[in-house]
Amino acid sequence: MTTAELPVIAAVDGSSHSREALDWAAREAVRRGLALVIVHARTPTRSSVQETQLRGAEELLTQSVRRVCEIAPDLHPTTLAPLDFPAAALTSLSRDASLVVVGSRGLGGFRSLMLGSNSLATASMARCPVVVIHGGPSEVDDGATEAYADIVAGVAADESSEAVLDFAFETAVSRPGARLRIVHGWTMFSSMLSGGPVFDRDAAAGAAERTLAEITAGRQEKYPQVEVVREPVGGSASRTLVTASATAALTVIGRRRGGESLGLGLSPVAQTTLTHALGPVAVVPC
Repeated sequence: MTTAELPVIAAVDGSSHSREALDWAAREAVRRGLALVIVHARTPTRSSVQETQLRGAEELLTQSVRRVCEIAPDLHPTTLAPLDFPAAALTSLSRDASLVVVGSRGLGGFRSLMLGSNSLATASMARCPVVVIHGGPSEVDDGATEAYADIVAGVAADESSEAVLDFAFETAVSRPGARLRIVHGWTMFSSMLSGGPVFDRDAAAGAAERTLAEITAGRQEKYPQVEVVREPVGGSASRTLVTASATAALTVIGRRRGGESLGLGLSPVAQTTLTHALGPVAVVPC
């Protein structure tokens, strides 16, 4: 099975955030022509309550399937109820998924937290892109189009942006008429490190614009139907990405592979964007 055929996984736990994630995942599976797997992880506990826990999981999954059938009647989801901690279960399942979709907080989260620990851990460790649903921009009743058409992608000026751009362009293609905004934050220090202008701010800004043009050129030829807007931003890109997320169908950011065990998967820009975003955010392993 190729990556393009792997299913979308939707994590549910009965919370309102997970219901929003399920709705989003069902519509995304239809857009991409993929299967949907609904997952409820049963946290390991005493054997005396596991039977009750399993019945509760089965009931929740049955309700979730009914909900999906109302949203996407032609989609026939399957279900899983692994006995494992949520982030561990989803990370394991992500090896055979094209996309994992989670709510920003679950039933066990503190209301004061903008992002739950399971969502953050899954986004930091999964082998495939993870979409965290924060609410915000909503889809119209028929689910055919979204109120907001922009896809926003935050990129660095190096090879780590390849996977982010691939995912962002493919997402834009699946939404006819969507515009792709590509945001790149630069500073005089980053310009110096890349061998660019050191003291001339205007020259550094021009170099950032040329860099964005170079890393997107081939993809614009491959996806001529996608309108692309390049946005080099002086300073950190996180503020621009968070602001843009309020009116975006999806904001896409990258996560470097290899630092998961040390908690180094998310850069400061990615963590800030994921934590404070006002709409759905996709975290793509790079």
